[in-house]
Amino acid sequence: MKGFPDKPSYILELLEGGVTLEDVIDGHICEQDQVEKSAFVVGDLGALMRQHTCWQSVVPQLQPYYPVKCNSSPAVIEVLASFGLGFVCASKAEVSLVLEHGVSPENIILSSAFKQLGHIKYAAKNGIQHLVCENEAELSKIARLHPDAKLLLQLTTEAHAAETSMPFGFSLKSCRHLLEAAKELGVQVVGAAFHIPSTCQDAQQAYSRALSDARCVFDMGLDLGFNMSILDIGGGFTGSEFQLKQVESAVRPLLDAYFPQRSGVQVLAQPGYFYVASAFTLAVGVIGKEMVANHWENLSQGDKNEDTEFLYYMNEGVYGSFSHKLLGSVITTPSVHKHALCADEAVYPSSLWGPSLDQLDQVVERCLLPELMVGDWLLFSNMGTCGLEEFSCASTSSQLPVYYTVSTSDWYEMQEAGVVLEGAMKNFSMLQYSA
Repeated sequence: MKGFPDKPSYILELLEGGVTLEDVIDGHICEQDQVEKSAFVVGDLGALMRQHTCWQSVVPQLQPYYPVKCNSSPAVIEVLASFGLGFVCASKAEVSLVLEHGVSPENIILSSAFKQLGHIKYAAKNGIQHLVCENEAELSKIARLHPDAKLLLQLTTEAHAAETSMPFGFSLKSCRHLLEAAKELGVQVVGAAFHIPSTCQDAQQAYSRALSDARCVFDMGLDLGFNMSILDIGGGFTGSEFQLKQVESAVRPLLDAYFPQRSGVQVLAQPGYFYVASAFTLAVGVIGKEMVANHWENLSQGDKNEDTEFLYYMNEGVYGSFSHKLLGSVITTPSVHKHALCADEAVYPSSLWGPSLDQLDQVVERCLLPELMVGDWLLFSNMGTCGLEEFSCASTSSQLPVYYTVSTSDWYEMQEAGVVLEGAMKNFSMLQYSA
């Protein structure tokens, strides 16, 4: 056992001698097979570093601010804080968590559509000056409770309004009135923010419109005497380097035109899913199985196997780790642990269910899988932002075990990159994991 100063809160398994993440998953499945067969999560902290390196390589002009709501695991916060990221918080609990990990108040933004009074007061008490303001009612509250705040005005975008039934933010037409209201109330406005979702079909047009609008807001603010110095282009980044390069190619010429480096404007972005999604894998056990008549009418005859469909019941469902399914998210088909699918192997129409026997507790509606047995394990990748209960500041439910890992190569790369984790990650204890 190799430890850090102070009492550790997490065990970090250092993978040596060619040990892989799959080996770690295998080992913990063997452990669970001997006990209660609980679902568990494996977190690869090296993935956070690889994504950070990718971000710095592709979009060095965008300063990353991590939205804590994506995954508020203290381990994630600790690692990303050691990388020097800023943080976007939506509640008092998230602000407190980030401050506990030594993040400077200057690197924290409080952002939510309707902030509780206590959250605004907490921000003021702890020196957090940057707040996102999304409507006139918020402006009045902030002026009363946090008069020293520095506001970013949230602009609505057509792309975001098309994605949600509750669009938020100001329209360009209303910004002049709100800037004048802020001036009258004596509240500083220092910039603007917007969001383009990753599902946007025409990112070039969406960013062109949003950045043009943001430039107009900056010009109006400067005209009224505000020091407009921060632009937040929001999230909308998948974990893909290819998609990040697409965004970069769309945004870079627009930033050069509207907010060139000589303007001194600090450009932020909120890569939440980008950083954490690929870092976590959820392992769940099959605890029940039912065979029914196949009712998949839209499958071709060749895809059907003797009109058989299997319903598999897992030890996690939508009332736990897959809660985001209730909000409309699509859960991708998992891989079967220790199973390499052969080209001529029979696969069957299948659906995956949680343990509650509730009709809403359907995790995956349709997928093709080989026939599974009770006791088999399924692995869901890219689960870093997908409602895992132990990652929520507000969670009161029982927590799944989380096993953090990092390979020796990733560990040394972190150190070579100048990230001194031994001091920053004082809550970790390292355990060498050898073949």
